[in-house]
Amino acid sequence: MLDAAVKKGHVSHLSEVTAGGVVAAIEGRAGQLPQVSLAYEPEHKLLWITMRPEPKPVLTLSLIESIRNVQLAVWSLWERQPDRPILFMAVRSRGRVYSLGGDLDFYLDCLARNDRAGLSHYARVASDVILMSRNGLNGSVITLSNVHARVMGGGIDSARGCNVMVAEEEATFTYPEVNYNHFPISAVPILSRHAGPIQAEKILLSGQDYTAAEFHDRGVIDALVPKGTGEDWIRRYTVGTQGTHAARVAVMAAFNAQAGDLATALDTAASAWVSHLLNLHPLEISKLQRIAAAQERMLGRLLRPVQGGAGA
Repeated sequence: MLDAAVKKGHVSHLSEVTAGGVVAAIEGRAGQLPQVSLAYEPEHKLLWITMRPEPKPVLTLSLIESIRNVQLAVWSLWERQPDRPILFMAVRSRGRVYSLGGDLDFYLDCLARNDRAGLSHYARVASDVILMSRNGLNGSVITLSNVHARVMGGGIDSARGCNVMVAEEEATFTYPEVNYNHFPISAVPILSRHAGPIQAEKILLSGQDYTAAEFHDRGVIDALVPKGTGEDWIRRYTVGTQGTHAARVAVMAAFNAQAGDLATALDTAASAWVSHLLNLHPLEISKLQRIAAAQERMLGRLLRPVQGGAGA
């Protein structure tokens, strides 16, 4: 049964909070949440958002809208109440891919219709999610991500948009877009805040694969952990930092301010991205189609049954 206090958006005592009550309150405020699932761990004051995009592991519009709606629901329910049940929010995925990046099928469909509004909406939602992740839902939570497997393009930016990014050792990272005369929406303002502008430019223009260790050495990743241990690392982080949560949020906010106006940077990048796509020539659009086909081939290889058992 939904805790009455949680249903009202206020919890008088943390002992009253149940996992089902918090999740039900969020779902009640956010509405339908396609392509994500939620799990709450009261002992860690931690909300997990598990990405479940369909039909393939890309940042679909439904997925990013669901994440944004969860963020808005958590903020509207509890804001900065001192006894709020959620102090940490973490994003993860399942399977042998973390994310193949932006939804190229959606982009191509918009281009076929010359649908600027559709592309602009997608870019705006993606930017909103990153901005809310970066500012910790207006200073109320610490956001984290756990990258356990291959991640490409915009999938990197959505994970790196969080305050803390964890990567397991077998994860790999690549921005292949430039090889096809394309670029991810938020890569420049997000990646440059961690790797620095010169190193970020090299990463984006190289189009090459990087190991998790290489990304960690370049300052992109906060914690590099053994395979299968990322989620437990996050749990230990919540236990070790609950007593200093407010100070950490304040320090993160100060560094965010020092780095400049992210909202404007994201808006500028999103506008440039939309204009770039709409100005592509037919031959260049065919290159995007090649990326989409490459995603399908990669996904097919990764999802083949492995010797000794079925693929994840």
